[in-house]
Amino acid sequence: MSNSDVKGPVAPKDPTKKRPYFYIMQDKQIFGSPQPDGRGIQFIFEDNGRLPDSAKLQGNVSDQEILDLLTTAEGFKKLVHSIGVCVSEKNHENVKFVFQMYGKNEGDEATTVTKEFPADGSEQILDLSEIALRDTDRCPGQIRFEFERAGIQAITDVCLYLNDGFEAPEQIVDSAVEFGSEAYKSMISNSVMSKGNLTRLKKVVDKAKAGEDVTLSFIGGSITQGAGAIPINEKCYAKLFANDFEEKYKNGGAVNFIKAGVGGTPSELGMIRFDRDVLRDGKEKPDLIVIEFAVNDEGDETKGVCYESLVRKCLALPWKPAVVLLFAVFSYDWNLQDRLSPVGEKYDLPMVSILDAVSPQFGLRPEEGRVVSKKQFFYDIFHPSNIGHQIMSDSLMEMVYEAEKADEKTLVEDECLLDRKPAIGADFEDVYLLDRKDLGDMVVSEGDFTETDKVLQAVEMDSEVVPVPEFPYNWHYDGSKDEPKEFSMKISCKRLLLVHKDSSEAIFGTAEVYVDGKLAVEADPLVNGWTHCNPVIILNENEVKPHEVVIRMKKGHEMRKFTILGFGVV
Repeated sequence: MSNSDVKGPVAPKDPTKKRPYFYIMQDKQIFGSPQPDGRGIQFIFEDNGRLPDSAKLQGNVSDQEILDLLTTAEGFKKLVHSIGVCVSEKNHENVKFVFQMYGKNEGDEATTVTKEFPADGSEQILDLSEIALRDTDRCPGQIRFEFERAGIQAITDVCLYLNDGFEAPEQIVDSAVEFGSEAYKSMISNSVMSKGNLTRLKKVVDKAKAGEDVTLSFIGGSITQGAGAIPINEKCYAKLFANDFEEKYKNGGAVNFIKAGVGGTPSELGMIRFDRDVLRDGKEKPDLIVIEFAVNDEGDETKGVCYESLVRKCLALPWKPAVVLLFAVFSYDWNLQDRLSPVGEKYDLPMVSILDAVSPQFGLRPEEGRVVSKKQFFYDIFHPSNIGHQIMSDSLMEMVYEAEKADEKTLVEDECLLDRKPAIGADFEDVYLLDRKDLGDMVVSEGDFTETDKVLQAVEMDSEVVPVPEFPYNWHYDGSKDEPKEFSMKISCKRLLLVHKDSSEAIFGTAEVYVDGKLAVEADPLVNGWTHCNPVIILNENEVKPHEVVIRMKKGHEMRKFTILGFGVV
């Protein structure tokens, strides 16, 4: 067909004037994570203040009235006329965009707006002006991108067009990050918070150069799991670092990779699962252990004792691995490095601070020396984007380069690190996991906690993209008895933690946990509101004694479910 055969409309309509708008996502990478039905879905949660934070981060919004309106369903409806969505994918695969409100109570029906279209980069408009909210709507809840198959990677822009009477700020388009520039190198160098004693880290480099196998391991929260990286198994900082290390230092041997990040959990859980998730029950001997809990440990009820216990657990390993402390950062320029860095100082450990690298330059204009903006670095208010993960990897590599070039005369290892008095405390350095798989000498009466819960928090381990359930060897009560029999165990120990399952399902109930007849804690699985592993200290004494632990459903909760994931024992 010739060009003369192609005809357009005789009189194209004038373009409709765009309403004021701001972005809540811009050039955001998304990935269709595998679902049981074969589809791929990217979930993006917008409740609990996430949506106004996205408006600030991506849309340059500072008007407090607008930010407040984004926190409720009624305010959102008052503010937003329509949602604009662009999704770009190389094969123009079909995508279903879903915007969902959350209800006021568990189980409430809530408004859901959807539109299916090819991911060809064209803007799709979801007009909300004719949609009536439900009375049960509470707040904007989540956005989903649903693909017909898993593994699809795409880029999206999402903006909110405003109703009459509202004005949006100027939308800023960032220039590309110039990786490798002198300004970038200078920023990365600022991540070297403290070199400490680089002897162990240099040995890892030398071992790889000598053609021997090395194993690099990482333990932490959701950032170590890879949250914000697209795809999560390939672009997370840990994998990028392992790939870079392999490219630079591999000389015939293998570079093995262990990733053990669990979202939303502190070092209080990390120290319990370390043997299973990192050492793989004695099968692995990592040469390098990177510990990343600086944005998760606000939930550590010991305020640093669990963190130092984990560090000492790593330092006590007989093959003397290198231990590096990594301090990530949230979008409001916050982490816990001030609390946790004294642990690194105590044992002369290399410490890498992402806060020190990126936060000072966030407030600069490009012409003043800004290398990367917050919008570019963060995927959401908590997690780094692919660019952010790359910066974290480069910051870790910067410490490796420092070790590689360190003067041999200065590299003398202290053989008595654990003789040093703890900086915060080390009550749990000998903690180990007990569950249904490894009972040890624990005497257990399961009562009606006889089932195994298979709906568990699951994470992408190592290089895998399919999530692996955490704590699969558990005790589950299914809520089927009017008078359920209690779980009990007899054990000799001085310190004990219960790990139980959190859930978003109202069918789960509260269990009372007794130690030697005294109520130690009421374990409520609904506090956090999502499927999650929750550690809690139920015994903390200085001497080993025999104890009896009893777990029973709270009165009025007998017909609800509860899952004991395991115990941490000292």
